[in-house]
Amino acid sequence: MTNKTSRGFTLIELMIVVAIVAIITSIAYPSYRDSVLKGKRAEGRAALTELLQQQERYMTQRNVYLEFTNVGGTTTPASVPFKTFSGDSSAKSAYYLQSTACATGVALSECVMVEAIPVSSGSDPEAGTLRVFSTGVKTCTGSKQSVCWK
Repeated sequence: MTNKTSRGFTLIELMIVVAIVAIITSIAYPSYRDSVLKGKRAEGRAALTELLQQQERYMTQRNVYLEFTNVGGTTTPASVPFKTFSGDSSAKSAYYLQSTACATGVALSECVMVEAIPVSSGSDPEAGTLRVFSTGVKTCTGSKQSVCWK
């Protein structure tokens, strides 16, 4: 009589482990994605707050806010004295920053709107573009306004 010792896993045991890993992944991934989005939004909000402070400083020195656009990382005019992206570097930023008059017909000496535009279009449809006005109003263009400034 030969004594056979079994080594390794059976196919059934392996399939059970794969099923358990798939269930855990399907539960954990959406939470991870939400956490990443919240972190990027926080980065955008912090960058907007910093930009608005710089704009207020600029206003006290020159009696007018500075208007600039940032399309795809290209800032116009090119010599903006402010940081025009969120995060540590333009290459790794989640948002591009720009600044315009609050509304058509409103002078830049009266009101400015600063915006954080997501680098990847569609990357955060719930919040979209974050906006802060020099009047203190905070808005966003996304489908779920409640997530923008939390």
